[in-house]
Amino acid sequence: MFEVIQKEMIVPNLHLLTIKAPEVASQIEPGQFVIVRSHQDAERIPLSVADWDREQGTVTMIFMVVGKSTARLARLNNGDNIPTLVGPLGKPTVIENFGTVMCIGGCYGIGSIYPVIRKLKEKGNEIITVVEARSSYLLYWLDKLGKLSKKIKIITRDGSFGIKGHINCLTEIMEKEKITPDRIIVNGCTYLLSKSSADLRSLNVPIVVSLNPIMIDGTGMCGVCRVTVDGNTKFACVDGPDFDGRLVDWTELFQRRKQYMNEEAQLVHSSGCGGGHE
Repeated sequence: MFEVIQKEMIVPNLHLLTIKAPEVASQIEPGQFVIVRSHQDAERIPLSVADWDREQGTVTMIFMVVGKSTARLARLNNGDNIPTLVGPLGKPTVIENFGTVMCIGGCYGIGSIYPVIRKLKEKGNEIITVVEARSSYLLYWLDKLGKLSKKIKIITRDGSFGIKGHINCLTEIMEKEKITPDRIIVNGCTYLLSKSSADLRSLNVPIVVSLNPIMIDGTGMCGVCRVTVDGNTKFACVDGPDFDGRLVDWTELFQRRKQYMNEEAQLVHSSGCGGGHE
């Protein structure tokens, strides 16, 4: 069993979960993920890792409640135990001294891109960070990201903080700030990844996206996380999760991610996930 060290809702519907898992903490690298189960009969949920403490033996994830299983994760309390935390899984993000790197994060990706930025900084890169959210109340970890970044730009769709707009403001920001990146790294929802890849592909630099397809075992056995990259079938769990967004078949990925939306909605509705029912 793995003990919950900290669980809190950091902004509406986004939860921070820190688990005692010394073996995973000792090996995890930026860009990798873990698979957790909230209880014995639960499904396996892949979660990107947002931070870790090798000395304390803890691993931290930030996740959004989207179905019954994530709702049950969100109801955990400090001192509770979960039966499964498997990892580290996937390939680490390739991090070298690239020069200027623009890092883009939204939603849970604001958290998962943090260890990537930290390692980029250690390697001597100049980091420009862009954070996107619907409103200011959905922003978090800005201080942590700002300390590692030469510049940090905030986009909110309602204009409550930073620049008013959507992720399509990226080219405008780059022109105004005279940003010429040698590499772009994007973490967040599929729309954020695909839109960033489409809008910035003309820069002719790698656009590294962390894909989040449906996943079960996380070891390449089940095949449900398959994606098409540069015309070839890849498994996000073992070949990724990082790929060059310019080469991803986004139409196919969006279709595959929608396969079980109705079932997920029905599970949430029938589970009473807001009130603690099973």
